[in-house]
Amino acid sequence: MNLFILILKILCISLFLAVSAYSEIINKIVINGNKRISDETVVMFANVSLKDQISNNELNLILKDLYQTNYFENVKVLLNENILTITVKEYPIIQKIEYTGVKSKTLLAKIISNSLIKNKSPFNLFSLNNEKNRINDKIKELGYYDAKLETFVETLDADLININFNIKLGDKAKIKKISFIGNKIFKDRRLKRLIISTEYKFWKIISGRKYLNPNLVDIDKRLLKNYFLNNGYYNVSINSTFAKLINKNEFELIFNIDAKNKIYFGDLKLDLPTDFDEKNFEKINELFEKVKNEPYSINTISKILDEIDQVSALRQYQFIKATVDENITSDKINLTFKIKETEKFYVEKINIYGNTITQENVVRNQLEIDEGDPFNEILANKSINNLKSLNYFKSVDQKITDGVVQNTKILDIFIEEKPTGEITASAGVGTSGSSVGFGIKENNFMGKGLSLDSNFLISSESFKGQIGVTNPKFRNTDKSLYFNVEALENDNLKNFGYKSNKSGFNIGTNFEYLTDLRLGIGSSNFYEKIETNDTASAAQQRQKGNYWDSFLNLDFNYDKRNQKFQTTSGFKSYYSLDLPLVSDTNTLKNYYDYSYYFDLFDQNISTLSLMMNSAISITGDDIKLSERINLPSRRLRGFEAGRVGPKDGDDFIGGNFAAALNFSSTIPQFFEESQNVDFLFFIDTANVWGVDYDDVLDDFYSGSIRSSTGVALDWFSPIGPLNFSLAYPITKDDGDKTETFRFNLGTTF
Repeated sequence: MNLFILILKILCISLFLAVSAYSEIINKIVINGNKRISDETVVMFANVSLKDQISNNELNLILKDLYQTNYFENVKVLLNENILTITVKEYPIIQKIEYTGVKSKTLLAKIISNSLIKNKSPFNLFSLNNEKNRINDKIKELGYYDAKLETFVETLDADLININFNIKLGDKAKIKKISFIGNKIFKDRRLKRLIISTEYKFWKIISGRKYLNPNLVDIDKRLLKNYFLNNGYYNVSINSTFAKLINKNEFELIFNIDAKNKIYFGDLKLDLPTDFDEKNFEKINELFEKVKNEPYSINTISKILDEIDQVSALRQYQFIKATVDENITSDKINLTFKIKETEKFYVEKINIYGNTITQENVVRNQLEIDEGDPFNEILANKSINNLKSLNYFKSVDQKITDGVVQNTKILDIFIEEKPTGEITASAGVGTSGSSVGFGIKENNFMGKGLSLDSNFLISSESFKGQIGVTNPKFRNTDKSLYFNVEALENDNLKNFGYKSNKSGFNIGTNFEYLTDLRLGIGSSNFYEKIETNDTASAAQQRQKGNYWDSFLNLDFNYDKRNQKFQTTSGFKSYYSLDLPLVSDTNTLKNYYDYSYYFDLFDQNISTLSLMMNSAISITGDDIKLSERINLPSRRLRGFEAGRVGPKDGDDFIGGNFAAALNFSSTIPQFFEESQNVDFLFFIDTANVWGVDYDDVLDDFYSGSIRSSTGVALDWFSPIGPLNFSLAYPITKDDGDKTETFRFNLGTTF
C-alpha cells in the first residue's frame, strides 16, 4: 500500500513538472474588456510581446503584474494555440473628491495633505479604507478625539464615481492634567517642563501642545526616558502611557515610569590595537577620569564616542570603529571601549543629484571628503549635516554603494531645492515710540551660495537702511566674506541736543578658529555729519561738522550654549575691538558681553549676564556725541533709555564707559509649562561714566551705580512678540529719568 502511494506521488509530481514546463510561443495577443486603457498599454503592463515563449508559471507573473498596476478590478489570462488572451475589468475612475463638515480652510488643508487618493485616479476599496484610516489618524493628531468620519461613494455610471468625506470634528481633546505614576525621584513639575505636551491653560491661546496628540506623546516618552538615562537611571522604562477621560473632551495624560536604582560610572578604559599610539587618545582617558563615579549618562557615552570619532576625523586613524562592552556590578557600570580597525576604502566618485539652481561647487564646498580621499563615514555624515545647515534645500540624503574599483565607495548625494528668498515686514509700538521695518533676503543668490540682505527701519527719531552681501565660502575656503553699505540718521535734538547723519560701508571675514570659537576681522568706514541746536552746551557745539572714520574691526565669539533659541544651559562670550585707522577723533572702542545660563531652584532657567563697553580717544580728543555710550533699555530696566549718566546742562551726553550686570530667572509657579509665556524676576545693576572734556562732570557722575529690580513678561502673542516690565529703581542719581513700566509690541508679517 505504501509503495502504491509513493508511486502515485511520483506520478503527480512528474505531471506537475510537465505541465509547468509546457510552454508556447505567442503568435497573437488579444485584449478584451478595456475601455479607457489602450491595448498597447495593457500589453506594456503585462510585460509581454510577440514571439515570447510563455510557460504556465510566466502566465501567473503576467497576472501578478497586471493586478499590481491597481488599474484593474479583475484579470484573466489564457494561452491557447499560440494566442494569448487577456481579459480585464477596469476600476472606475474617481471623478471628484469632496470634504465637508470642516469650515476652516487652514484646518482642512492640514487634514487632506498627503492624501492617498486623487481625482482622476482609479478607485478601489483598499485605497479608500487606507485613506479613511489616514484621515482618522490625522484628526486625532490635531486633537479631535471625538470626531466622526462618514464616507459616501456615488456611482455616476459604470466607469465614474464621486467620493464624499464628511467630517464632524466636535471639540478638541484638552489635556486637563498630566500625571506621572511610579516617579519618586524628580518633582512632577520638573518632568512637565521636559515634555512637549502641556496642560490646558486659558492663556495658551495659540499653543497646540495643550491638545491630546499621540505623536507628541510618543516624543514625550522618549524625552522622559532620555532624561532619566542622563541622570543615572540605566534601567528606566516608560512602561505605558494612556489618556484617562475626566470630562467630555478633557483627559488626564498619565505616564507610567519605572526608574529602578541609580547607577554610577565605574572603571572606564580603552582597548586599543597593539600598534596604536595611546598618546592620540589622551583626551579620552582624561574624560574617563573626569566622569568616573559620576551618575550614568548616555550623553557622556555619546561624548566619548564623539571624541573617538574626532580622532578618526583628524585622520590619525582613518579606518576605526568603536564598540562598548558593559559590565554592571551593584550600583556601578564598567565600560570598555574597544577600538578596532576596519577594512580600508577610498572614495571613487561623488555624484550630486537634484541641484537645478544651486551650482555644484556650492554643494561640494560643504563636503568634508573628496574623490580619492580615504572613505570616512563620520566625515560623510558631517558633509550631509553641513548641507542641511545651509537651509537651501528641502531635503538632503545620501546613498553609499560599492565602487567599480575594489575597496572603493561611491557617494551619491540627493538634494531637493526649496525657495530661499525671504520678505519680512515689522511694526512695533512701545513706551519709547513706534517703528516700522521692511526687509528682503535671498540666501542662495543665482545658485552661487551668496546671501543678499536688505532691511530698513524707521522710528520716530531714527532711520536705518542696510544692503549687504555675504559669501560663506569665499574662494572655496572655510572663511566667509561680507560687504554691506548702510545709512543711519538719528534725530536726538530734542532729548540729547544733537542730530547725526552717517553713511558708509563694512567689509570683513569670519571663520571658525576652534570648535565653537569664531574669529572675525574687518573694516568699517563711515562719513558722518553732526548738527547741534542752540540750547546745546559749548562742548557739544564744538562737535558740529563733518567726520570721516575708518576702523579695523576684530571680534571673538565663543558660543557653548546648548541651543541658540530658548537656551537652558551653557554660556556665550563675545568680544569686539574697533581700532581707528584714519579717524578725526581716533576713538578706540571695546565691547564685551558674557551670558551664562543655568538651572536654579528646580529647573527655573536663570541667566547671569555681564556687559562692558568703552570708547576712549587714543589722542586725547573729545569723543563724538554719536560714539558716546548709553545703556540699552534691556540692560537697566526702570530707567529711561539713554537718560542715565553724565549730563551737560539739560542734555544727556553719554559716557566713555558703561557696565551692566544682569540676573534674571523664570518663575514657573505662575505660568507653568507655557509655550508662549515666560514670567521673569530680574535684578539689574549698571553705570555710565566718564566725560573726557570736563573733569567736573566726570567727577560728579562717575560714582553713581544704578540698580533696579522687578518682574517682566515675555509673551509670544498671536499678533507678535509682546514684552513688558515693571521695575523699581533701588539706587539712582538725582538727575536720572526713571521709568516704572515699559512695554514693546512688534510683529513680522
